[in-house]
Amino acid sequence: MNAMLDVSVIVKAWPFLLEGLGLSLLLTLVAMAGGLALGLLLALARLSGHALLAGAAAVYVNGFRAVPLILVIFWFYFMVPLIVGKPVGALPSALIAFTLFEAAYYSEIIRAGLQSVRPGQWQAAAASGLSRAQALRFVVLPQALRNMMPVLITQAIVLFQDTSLVYVISLRDFMTSTSIVANRDNRLIEMYLFAALVYFVLCASLSLAAHLAAKRRSAV
Repeated sequence: MNAMLDVSVIVKAWPFLLEGLGLSLLLTLVAMAGGLALGLLLALARLSGHALLAGAAAVYVNGFRAVPLILVIFWFYFMVPLIVGKPVGALPSALIAFTLFEAAYYSEIIRAGLQSVRPGQWQAAAASGLSRAQALRFVVLPQALRNMMPVLITQAIVLFQDTSLVYVISLRDFMTSTSIVANRDNRLIEMYLFAALVYFVLCASLSLAAHLAAKRRSAV
């Protein structure tokens, strides 16, 4: 390995690295969107007061939170083809695994956010003639979203960092792409410094957004 850093290896490998980064971002965005949607349903189920529904949601949430994500990825990589009766590929399996796993964490965030809204808001919405669904959509959920925004952003950071785990099912995310180039060109220092810089910029930007969201919340 040469003593001097050679950044040209990064420039030459950028299209290859960009594909890996694209996969990492795709996994993050899909898991966020799907996890938030399913997490909202789980949170509402746990707050419904219906014992059977709340119990089933609690089992789901606690079950997924009790196992590591890498194990969940393995499960769905091997189980999804068995369930559907045909190969589905590593990417669909990873998207399903990430979405279902993240839903358990988003559920708890959303549940805490909904509980942070004063009960009087529900009563005021009912007095205005809104149904419970309308009260949730137009009155309670917007307030809850503002309260839980910093935690949602923090969870997005963790999710983006966790996308590197897909290497176990041979998917080429950003970190895996970096490792391939680093070992292929014998430029470990340059590539891993670049990877650290990319992760730092993206995660620091999201952390700043979380800080600003928290500051805005405290100012309201």
